[in-house]
Amino acid sequence: MTGNSLRIPLRWLDGHAPEALPAGATWGVPVARGRLASTGGLRLRTASGADVPAQFWPLATWPDGSVKWAGCAIGAGPVPDDCVVTEADAAQQPPAPSAPVRVDEGERVVVDTGALRVAIGRVGDDVLLHRVERGGRAVAEDVRLVSLLQDEIDEDGGGTRRRFRCRVDGVAVEQRGPARAVIRIDGVHREERGDRAWLPFRVRVVAVAGSAQLRLVHTVIWDGDAESDFLAGLGIRADVPLRAPLHDRHVRLAGAGGGLFAEAVRGITGLRRDPGHDVRAAQIAGRPTGDPATWKPAVSQRLHLIPAWADVTLTQLSADGFRIRKRTGAGHAWIDAGAGTRAEGYASISDPEGGFAIGIRSFWQSCPGQLDLRDLTGDRAQLTAWLYAPAAEPMDLRFYHDGLGQDDYASQLDALEITYEDYEPGFGDPHGVARTHEITLFAHDRTPSAAETASAVEQLQRPPLLQPTPQHLHEAGVFGDWAPIDRSTPLRAEIEDSLDFLLDFYLGQVDQRRWYGFWDYGDIMHTYDLDRHVWRYDVGGYAWDNSELSPDLWLWYSYLRSGRADVFRFAEAMTRHTGEVDVYHLGRWQGLGSRHNVQHWGCSAKQLRISSPVYRRIFHYLTADERTGDLLDELRDSDERFLDTDPTRKVREDAATYRPDPKALAVGLGTDWSALAATWLADWERTGNERSRDRLLGTMADIAALPNGFLTGEALYDIERGRFDTSRERIAVSHLSAVFGLVEVCSELIDLVDVPGFREAWIDYCRLYLASPEEQQAAVGQTLTGIHLEQAHSRLLAFAAARTADGDAARRAWEAFEGVGEWLLHRRDLELHRLTGPEVLNPVDEVPSLGTNDAAQYGLAAIQNLALIGDALPSEAPVTR
Repeated sequence: MTGNSLRIPLRWLDGHAPEALPAGATWGVPVARGRLASTGGLRLRTASGADVPAQFWPLATWPDGSVKWAGCAIGAGPVPDDCVVTEADAAQQPPAPSAPVRVDEGERVVVDTGALRVAIGRVGDDVLLHRVERGGRAVAEDVRLVSLLQDEIDEDGGGTRRRFRCRVDGVAVEQRGPARAVIRIDGVHREERGDRAWLPFRVRVVAVAGSAQLRLVHTVIWDGDAESDFLAGLGIRADVPLRAPLHDRHVRLAGAGGGLFAEAVRGITGLRRDPGHDVRAAQIAGRPTGDPATWKPAVSQRLHLIPAWADVTLTQLSADGFRIRKRTGAGHAWIDAGAGTRAEGYASISDPEGGFAIGIRSFWQSCPGQLDLRDLTGDRAQLTAWLYAPAAEPMDLRFYHDGLGQDDYASQLDALEITYEDYEPGFGDPHGVARTHEITLFAHDRTPSAAETASAVEQLQRPPLLQPTPQHLHEAGVFGDWAPIDRSTPLRAEIEDSLDFLLDFYLGQVDQRRWYGFWDYGDIMHTYDLDRHVWRYDVGGYAWDNSELSPDLWLWYSYLRSGRADVFRFAEAMTRHTGEVDVYHLGRWQGLGSRHNVQHWGCSAKQLRISSPVYRRIFHYLTADERTGDLLDELRDSDERFLDTDPTRKVREDAATYRPDPKALAVGLGTDWSALAATWLADWERTGNERSRDRLLGTMADIAALPNGFLTGEALYDIERGRFDTSRERIAVSHLSAVFGLVEVCSELIDLVDVPGFREAWIDYCRLYLASPEEQQAAVGQTLTGIHLEQAHSRLLAFAAARTADGDAARRAWEAFEGVGEWLLHRRDLELHRLTGPEVLNPVDEVPSLGTNDAAQYGLAAIQNLALIGDALPSEAPVTR
């Protein structure tokens, strides 16, 4: 499984190499089955053949044990371009970074990148980082998490706030170099003057060789009581030692569009008397101004009469505006210092000897946020980057209505007919949902220039990322049926144009509709209201989408085949959101997600179809992101949820007799099993877990053994054995079974493992779902009911056609894609309307033919049909509708 022919071409996500690489880069690459025994011989090489110091590790393996995905990392330094991952003799020593990152596990964990040194907090400490040094000098100390809790919200907005601070409960070294080190810190927020502990957190500190930056991936889990706990602030705070005179201390805040707020603590420009051009120019540039004795005496002798600004604050309370204020000290008025639209979440305090900055990625998108600099006139300033701003209204997570008398299943199902909301008392509870932020800490050895700061902010918000090419991803045989974009015929080009249209439309809707906010950023809305010209943000089950009909997969497969950076970042934001906010990470529904609702956790349908790893795997493997790996690990035992939360309890025909039995749990073969299969597959290929392997392969064999295979609809699952009862003989079909990842999972599994009968069982389902009533009757003795979403299911028939070389089935699959049926989206009806004036709040675009979120299923059907039966498309004339 070795040789010199392995060649994985790479490209920069944004289409060009960055000007600098101060924080390195981390990514993943796939390797074809059987090609690579281990990552020990992998190398990163430039087009000229020069080796680039890099670190490699396995992310996943094929069933034969060969490497399927490899994680890759490079440190800070020269920017490599036109790179490939290749293979050398594993016995040959790989090139090392000039200053490899080192991890020392002594009294406390200490990480040295060669450019900075950081001492990690110990178990029991109330800090994440004890000390950050640059050039032997402390630039930050006691870096900690802080939060504010308000016990009530009165009508006037008042309430008492209690202060909390992090407590470290666990520290683990996950990677130790030479290019990249990762330290995991787990803990909770503990009350400073009380006994309460809440808000469990996990922070990963990522350090790379030669870098003066630390990347923090911070996750917090909401474990409060929504009726009485109102989060009033959540942030990260650092103490910053300062030694220089006040006029050489500099504040930097990133504004909008590359702009900066850049001022000294004591300004010496704009005065009635002039200290001299060179002095003024030095202060503006952030350079030392020199000994005041060398200035013009009219200024140097009056420095004490110039106000010094001790406190500066930036607040971004909405996605459309930020405000900067400052004051000379507590007890004195704040004055306005600037304002703008969308701040980029970066704040620093520095002097000629060094300084410290904190940056929050997607700062304005995740509003309300706030940046505070305090005590700038003392010898120990304080910098706080608030992930949730204290200046905003406290976070109110109570359910949005009083239940409307829906006290039993009958009334709840009746309400489903009018607002599409699946309500149940006590189920609209956020206890256990999470939120992840990416934070960067900057250790400065001086005040950086404006250009350096602007570059740092740009990379904070749009980190440079190396990626395998779409062609290589396809050739590696990962993620099932898809292919790179092909516009070789008029009809292919027309379909590709429609896919681009839908992607561009949704990308635009995020901003036009302001789909932003702490809990909301990354999600889209479910259904449009053509009368009000708004998405149905306030109508029950039509509001936030929560992965309904798999928009996550649509975006990721669109990225795989196109390599578009804007689509990647859209999918990345959605993955961060749906994997954290829409899923429970602790409590009674741990491992389950919530169906679409006005609030992300509002629906009583708590199901695996929302938490499924099928929506996270692609991002995890493309980026080697550890937090997404956590999300996959969390679901390992999610089959246990069937013991306490029956996903079909309200509509079960045998509700009078069915009781969850560990030996006979009702598990749907569509949305339920596809999520379990994705869970077991991810666990098996990432960890080698034999239990997950056996449950995956065993239930595949059981589905094949069922008299009606997938058409059975639901099988009885023995949780102890991890197997289905194969004697159940029934037929039940749902239009939702295949549209939450089942298609993608089955496609991948059939190519991955040979389980006798499973391929045939899946092909039978794919063939019969859109078959004529006569064909269905002949095959299973009855006509199938519940057939909807015909366009989305055209890809199932396409799979059957491709795997059985059935040209007639291929023709019928394209007819289903183009033809008639419920929720049909046709590319020739895609027409963008621009709305302005009094009928809308702001100028917006709408597509009248796009009602519900059928764009995702249109996109997936088009992508998979083109890959499977693209050759069956007419070359000139479009298919007749």
